[in-house]
Amino acid sequence: MKLKDKVAIVTGSAQGIGRAIAERFAREGAKVVIADIVIDEATRTAAEIGQSAIAVKVNVTSLESINAMIDTVVTTFGRVDILVNNAAVFDMGPFTEISEASYDKVFAVNVKGLLFTMQAVAKKMIEQDHGGKIINMASQAGRRGEPLVATYCASKAAVISLTQSAGLSLIKHKINVNGIAPGVVDTPMWDEVDALFARYEHRPVGEKKRLVGEQVPYGRMGHPEDLVGAAVFFASDDSDYVVAQTLNVDGGNWMS
Repeated sequence: MKLKDKVAIVTGSAQGIGRAIAERFAREGAKVVIADIVIDEATRTAAEIGQSAIAVKVNVTSLESINAMIDTVVTTFGRVDILVNNAAVFDMGPFTEISEASYDKVFAVNVKGLLFTMQAVAKKMIEQDHGGKIINMASQAGRRGEPLVATYCASKAAVISLTQSAGLSLIKHKINVNGIAPGVVDTPMWDEVDALFARYEHRPVGEKKRLVGEQVPYGRMGHPEDLVGAAVFFASDDSDYVVAQTLNVDGGNWMS
């Protein structure tokens, strides 16, 4: 088991990609924190994973909530070794119609939340003085712009940039910071994305999801389980010499 006795926080892990990563981490021997704003779903997920998992409510837009989560984790498990910054939200619309409220919502979770969760966990890891692993979930959207998805693309580009800066800053403490950039992944969030594309591109519901899946070179949309191997690699000793990188796990959608 690659993560035996490690303690891992996975934000936004009540469902989707975060849940798949948490489940695999538990199978690899880690104690897993299902950190999510939807505590009922997080509690169910933790119960289904078993005794190696606990649920903790966190709102990553609140520094007080982030710090309370870390206090709970350290009180329960004594330490924190791994952070997966997975919590994120999505919004879209024509560029000339982007609202301040939409911008604030996306950047509050995807950028501010990721930055200050990473910072708080890094401080704890430095205090513990035994290194650690931080994994930031970016997106292929952070590699390019899209006409209807300006704020989300910009937020994920910021994730890639923060991963580089934090990685270079923290490696002197033996804390590896790296990222994963998924492509199109079949999760509950993508159903919301499809509905928005149906609205703005005047498509039948389900058509955009079908089309993007057909366009993936691998031949289909990703599944949450397709991301877990990369997450285990970045969380384990196997990635000790990998610093400030963001790995595309997207079925061949993007070359970089």
